[in-house]
Amino acid sequence: MTNSIKDIAEQSKCIFIIGSNTTEQHPVIGTKVRRAKRHRGAKLIVADPRRIDIADYADLYIRHNVGTDIALLNGLMHIILREGWEDREFIAARTEGFEEMQAIVAKYTPEVTSEITGVPVAQLEEAARMLGENKPGALLYAMGITQHTSGVANVMSCANIQMLLGNMGVPGGGVNPLRGQNNVQGACDMGGLPNVYTGYQRVADPAVQHKFETAWGVPLSNKVGLTVTEMLKAAEEGKVRCLYIVGENPMTSDPDLNHVRYSLGKTEFIVLQEIFFSETGQFADVVFPATSFAEKEGTVTNTERRIQRVRKAVEPPGEAQTDTWIVTELAKRLLALGAITPDPSAPYAGWDYQSPKDVMEEIRALTPIYGGVTYRRLDAGETPQWPVPNEEHPGTPVMHVGKFSRGLGRFAAVDHVPPAELPDADYPLILTTGRVIYHWHGGEMTHRARNLEAMYPEALVEINPQDAERAHIDEGGLMKVSSRRGEILAKATITDRVEPGLIFTTFHFAEAAANFLTNPVLDPEAKIPEFKVCAVRVEAV
Repeated sequence: MTNSIKDIAEQSKCIFIIGSNTTEQHPVIGTKVRRAKRHRGAKLIVADPRRIDIADYADLYIRHNVGTDIALLNGLMHIILREGWEDREFIAARTEGFEEMQAIVAKYTPEVTSEITGVPVAQLEEAARMLGENKPGALLYAMGITQHTSGVANVMSCANIQMLLGNMGVPGGGVNPLRGQNNVQGACDMGGLPNVYTGYQRVADPAVQHKFETAWGVPLSNKVGLTVTEMLKAAEEGKVRCLYIVGENPMTSDPDLNHVRYSLGKTEFIVLQEIFFSETGQFADVVFPATSFAEKEGTVTNTERRIQRVRKAVEPPGEAQTDTWIVTELAKRLLALGAITPDPSAPYAGWDYQSPKDVMEEIRALTPIYGGVTYRRLDAGETPQWPVPNEEHPGTPVMHVGKFSRGLGRFAAVDHVPPAELPDADYPLILTTGRVIYHWHGGEMTHRARNLEAMYPEALVEINPQDAERAHIDEGGLMKVSSRRGEILAKATITDRVEPGLIFTTFHFAEAAANFLTNPVLDPEAKIPEFKVCAVRVEAV
């Protein structure tokens, strides 16, 4: 997030949620958004193909066709420019590429946009006016924006409209992706991406490569690595022979699970580091029992870039060990075998971490955005938001104040691109996927919580009454959903939360996970799969 939860809750005059089921997947933020609407009178616009709960609180709910986010945002910008609601001073002083973007947006008249998105022209006009007349405004998005073959372009469009309105670098504004769990931001910050080291330092940058080679005393590759979906494809082809899987269950969370099963079966050696024996554990040659969040010390970095201290609440059960201990012990054995031979004079060549504090000292030495993060500050109760370049720096609640990190903010001229797979005679419906409030991801923890399981005990498929009648599907009846990749059996929930032609289900239940159906095609840049759109057919069982 470029901004803080607090300033969005307290200072945004308009909150635009697109591609985020905020109240179910980010309930704390969802509560604050509702309060801003009720108590301050902040305007609320919600855009989602499925009528999610927070739409009931919105001043305006926009139900656009799935996979048409770019067209919707371009159409809103067309109206904003037509009416002169853009921030000309901000555009002139702080951005580049405006003319190229404007030329693309010029094509998206309200009529053209309505034809692509299915949104009535009157709603487009109302949304643009609400955005243009209520500043500062915050834009919130989640995986409904990113999990498309056009995911990167979708995000760029979100940035476009916020720069156009001058909603960047100010409290109550910003482009704010809501992270899906407590430390996914921290995982990315620590280099958990195939193209960067810690702090988003690019592996292809020779200076960055030299810096880490000097620090760790080993030669490093400057080639971008593989994403999870690409790893499994490479495993199928014999190009990846070993997988070390930490806290992940690809047998529920990856697209095209039949292919995942085949690829895992082809992998020669699999190590799984997990708190429970998951579906992926069936393929593992070695399982390391790891600790949960409540059984270890360290930090998490949350969705607003806030670095928070975590303290152990209970002792680990049985043979469970912390991730740090497991990885360190494994590294020591590799060193003893000669598999890794670092230069002993390198400052961080050893694996002698005594505590998470030692890890943080290395992080801040090599990661400029964490440079001022110390356990002294964290133990004193500080929760700074990066970038924190030095120990005197208080942190950065709002990013891009005065200037962008790259200098000028760049408008991206992006056109609507349809999803990779659309309905046809054989597969006439669209499936979109998501989560429900009672379960998280593959359910390794939530399925073991008695009350949560009682509230939502099995997979359900939401289907519109018209589609249900056409397929002779009854409420609560068993139905089969098929795609070009697989099929699932699940009970039907007949509802107008989804429009005719659209169905919705989750991937929480391994026996009927949506990802048996989803399309593994990737965004060409971010390499994220298109979880949100695939063509399916349904039938009563």
